[in-house]
Amino acid sequence: MSRASRVLAAATALTAGVAAGGQLAIFPAGPAAAATVPGPRPHAYAVAPDLTGPTGVIAAGADLVYAASGRGLWSRDPNVKRPIASITKVMTALIVLRAGDLTRKIRVTTAAERYGRSFNPSEAGLHPGDVLTARQLMEGLLLPSGSDAAYLLATSFGPGRLAFVRKMNAEAKKLGMTRTHFANFDGLPWPSEHSTYSTPRDLMKLARAAMKYATFQEIVSQQSHAIAATAQHHHYFWKNTDLLLGRYRGAIGIKTGYTSGAGYCLLFEAKRGTQELLGVVLDSTGNQPNERFTAAADLLNWGFRVAGSG
Repeated sequence: MSRASRVLAAATALTAGVAAGGQLAIFPAGPAAAATVPGPRPHAYAVAPDLTGPTGVIAAGADLVYAASGRGLWSRDPNVKRPIASITKVMTALIVLRAGDLTRKIRVTTAAERYGRSFNPSEAGLHPGDVLTARQLMEGLLLPSGSDAAYLLATSFGPGRLAFVRKMNAEAKKLGMTRTHFANFDGLPWPSEHSTYSTPRDLMKLARAAMKYATFQEIVSQQSHAIAATAQHHHYFWKNTDLLLGRYRGAIGIKTGYTSGAGYCLLFEAKRGTQELLGVVLDSTGNQPNERFTAAADLLNWGFRVAGSG
């Protein structure tokens, strides 16, 4: 089967929800996952065989580490700066978690709604006038990748969006993310496609810091989340954009990203037995949204075999 046919079949499987051994066919398990697939690839990146690591991983930049220690397993251009799109929202969430006030009530403004609509579908669909807690807005931030939720959290916890972005960069410095810069609070392409950037290695530091919070883990591990309507707000139902969840055995998060400049990206973590692996793929094609999940699954399958928990 050609690579193009494989991607088409993967998209069909994802839509239909057809499982294979507890996970979709796009995420194969065992030795077959490491096999090189013949035929043309839908991307210009050269993917040379690597006898010491996984083969066929389509991504411009990548990293795979042990989650507990940060010790590396495999990487590709780990220190090269690239735009990271909505993976930025992991730092947004971390700043809110550091503030420690998740019960804070925040009113949805018309400005936030307009901002979210301008970047549809990267929005939580918030209604002006609704009052939600910071924790609820975190759900809207991380599952549907809501830029309207990011706007409100930054406005409230800066206080003010510029102050919030300064906090993001200060936190990056504390974490040792020396090749990272945040120009905004959601990773969207303003003021330019490349204004917000990081590296695979820096993103491992960010992910490990965020995943230390039980609240963050709880949110990003959900396939969906519903909020019942009350006198203060509408009903909301959000699906997680991370298609590894429920489809790849052991997946526990954490965040997708996409802009035309960043391509399709995925920051991911999975646990099997005593081993927990953390990884990222950046720019895993610009036109095949499911390829990032295939790339992540290939990395994890290889990593768990190396770690002895496959």
